[in-house]
Amino acid sequence: MRDGRALRVALAEDSVLLREGLTGLLQRCGHEVVAAVGDAEALVAEVREREPDIVVTDVRMPPGFQDEGLHAAVRLRAERPALPVLVLSQYVQHRYASDLLDSGNGTGIGYLLKDRVGRIEEFVTALSEVADGGTVVDPEVVRQLLRRRRDPLERLSPREREVLALMAEGRSNGAIARALVVSEAAVGKHVGGILAKLDLPPAGETHRRVLAVLAFLRA
Repeated sequence: MRDGRALRVALAEDSVLLREGLTGLLQRCGHEVVAAVGDAEALVAEVREREPDIVVTDVRMPPGFQDEGLHAAVRLRAERPALPVLVLSQYVQHRYASDLLDSGNGTGIGYLLKDRVGRIEEFVTALSEVADGGTVVDPEVVRQLLRRRRDPLERLSPREREVLALMAEGRSNGAIARALVVSEAAVGKHVGGILAKLDLPPAGETHRRVLAVLAFLRA
């Protein structure tokens, strides 16, 4: 508890079992769960209405199971920079993680990996520290973010780098296939791998192929 008082928590987790489990855990620790939702839009609406002391959210939630929860957290911090947010996920989502960690001068932020939380006390302590304005980030999250910032292309295989270099020349999949003497289907598979490794999920308002080329040129 913060200053001997219970925290009012808004919780977002698409897994019903995990959501109910976290709700029970928080209540047993003396905190009040003012909202427990399964998607990002509901989280945003509940936080705006209930003004909790802290938000606990997963990253991948409906409808796309990409980065909806993390994106919602970034939106909420933009509206209320002092709002403490604790991300609890299985994944390090690079697309918005840096934005979240940079928001609000980096205070009141936590990012923990579910599989690496070894004891309940660790989670409860992290919740209180983040609510008090502290920063609690799993070392693995830091490692992955720093690695990506050094070179976003280092996760690509040599063949994927070749394909991306040809994409940067403006070649179609067919032209790339002819240049590398492989099938067009193989090129399509490599392109899919490139987009996934560069954390470029499907998005209606962006052209992922162009974004991949921009990443190549920047590196």
